[in-house]
Amino acid sequence: MKKTHIVGIVIIAVAIAIIVSTYGNSSTYATFAEAKESAKEMHVVSHLVKSKPQHYDPIKDANYFSFYATDNKGGECKIVFFGTKPQDFEKSEQIVLTGEMVGNEFHASKILMKCPSKYTEQGGDMKEFSSVKKATAL
Repeated sequence: MKKTHIVGIVIIAVAIAIIVSTYGNSSTYATFAEAKESAKEMHVVSHLVKSKPQHYDPIKDANYFSFYATDNKGGECKIVFFGTKPQDFEKSEQIVLTGEMVGNEFHASKILMKCPSKYTEQGGDMKEFSSVKKATAL
């Protein structure tokens, strides 16, 4: 076997390894129904359901915040976030949740909010909030 063949095989193997590792770290946006079927962490684009109650009592537990959200296909789910309630949460236009389903609840490890802003030309500002602890199974 020639040296050029060996170098070519090594280059192809490295390229395949890079493609596989990149694909393994990527995630796609899903709905709550798709997140329920998957056992891994998903990203869900959602909107706050303002007609349903939000639970946040900083005196009792400052790292527990729950609310309801709908995904882009209209699926509604209770969201549990183990962190402080983000400032101006009610003003958010869109919420990107990162987390996994635990029973019938979506336990979010990160919340990315798009808030309307009167100070920017684009009309929106993105803010990210991370949970204090990782969501655990019940």
